[in-house]
Amino acid sequence: MKLSIAYLNDVHGYLEPHPELFYKGGKEIVATAGGYARIATKIKDIRANSQHTLLFDGGDTFHGTLPLVASKGEAILPILNKMGFNAMTGHWDFAYGPVQLKKLASQLNYPVLGINVYNEKDDTLFLSPYIIIQIEDIKLAVIGICSNIIDKTMPAHFSEGLKVSDGVKELPLFIKQVKDKGADLVILLSHNGFPQDVAMLSNVAGVDVCLSAHTHNRLYEAIKVNDTIIIQCGCHGSFLGHLEIDIEQTKIRDYKYDLITITEDIKPDDEIESLVTDIMRSHQYLKEEILGNTSMILHRYNTLASAMDDLLLSAIKSISNAEIAFSNGWRYGAPVAAGKITRWDLYNIIPMNPLVSTVDLTGEEIMKMLEENLERTFSADAMKQMGGYVKRCLGLQVKMRIENPKYYRIQQIFIGDETLRKDQTYKVVFVTMQGVPEELGRNRRNLPVKAVDAIATFLINKPNFTATSANAFSLV
Repeated sequence: MKLSIAYLNDVHGYLEPHPELFYKGGKEIVATAGGYARIATKIKDIRANSQHTLLFDGGDTFHGTLPLVASKGEAILPILNKMGFNAMTGHWDFAYGPVQLKKLASQLNYPVLGINVYNEKDDTLFLSPYIIIQIEDIKLAVIGICSNIIDKTMPAHFSEGLKVSDGVKELPLFIKQVKDKGADLVILLSHNGFPQDVAMLSNVAGVDVCLSAHTHNRLYEAIKVNDTIIIQCGCHGSFLGHLEIDIEQTKIRDYKYDLITITEDIKPDDEIESLVTDIMRSHQYLKEEILGNTSMILHRYNTLASAMDDLLLSAIKSISNAEIAFSNGWRYGAPVAAGKITRWDLYNIIPMNPLVSTVDLTGEEIMKMLEENLERTFSADAMKQMGGYVKRCLGLQVKMRIENPKYYRIQQIFIGDETLRKDQTYKVVFVTMQGVPEELGRNRRNLPVKAVDAIATFLINKPNFTATSANAFSLV
């Protein structure tokens, strides 16, 4: 029996075609990609050429663009229910709180899965752990793992009343459970991240296919870890994974994988395009409001720093008397091509549009915060990696050794030409508790301006933007 698996991960609410970053030799280029209407066309093509097709969503689906944030994820429901998904898992999907996620899940015509999210009050599972799908004489079990950082590095309201594990202890138990129920093959739908999935599946047997998410890897070839096939498909819906497996006597005998780029020349599906148009109608005017220009591509696809976040940090620093600016190392956010910057672009940079905040931090606290962030990004133990990318910084320079052990990576930090002093207090401006954790600092307060307005004002005063801090972290 031949089975096609179509797979999306980390779409982050990008309903329409959008700018995407690609590489041509040593150059970065931007081209239009993605959009659910074009994705739907490719899924229909796969279904037309395969007797058996399953479709999965790796999560980070209900959050990431203004229409979804404004509707707490509800705007996208009609699209998802038309696509024909079999199951999904999640991470940023918890952004509006567990109660809202349950509400969203109740309106889907497929389940949200997770073996590792528990209700604190009684240790029961918050989500269904798995489903079993019968195809001819084959039973396939689909097990879900949500991101393990939901209750660790995300804002507290994501996990109110919940606790989240990494799923490593639970996975063998659920593999046994589904096998006892007659499952011939096991598919793992995981939002832990590609490094985490490789580490976990190096030690856990019994998974035939892992559909990986969270780390936005563009895997142009399927990876084999022991007997498990692993795929991951970029982000923003710019790519669709297509894994074809050949099953004989309940075993995968062969497979073929293709990472399909959702290019601009794909004819959009009329029904899905109509739904997208309806959702986007009230937001289109934002694309017409030009606020400034950029001489370079703004994106956040680099691990250590990004030009896109340099714009955000320059803007919030400009409205404060702070010496240093911080934001989280978010992965999501469609690139802005060299040229015009619109208000719509600003909402893609920071769709939740939080208040800008200030706090006083000692040099010791800054050092501790950055060392912890580097460990969460580069830990030698993949299961302890909890990125995002490296925290974005403006106003300081960090000299670091990435290969050093935990808490010993930073060699020196400079504020201008002066070495950071551990006993000195510095004024810091930031956005969200992911920028500066709540337990750090004194005199924390919110300024009466939100991030998008701060960037807009900055561009009005400095309409031709050039990034300056792309080397805030440098290896020595």
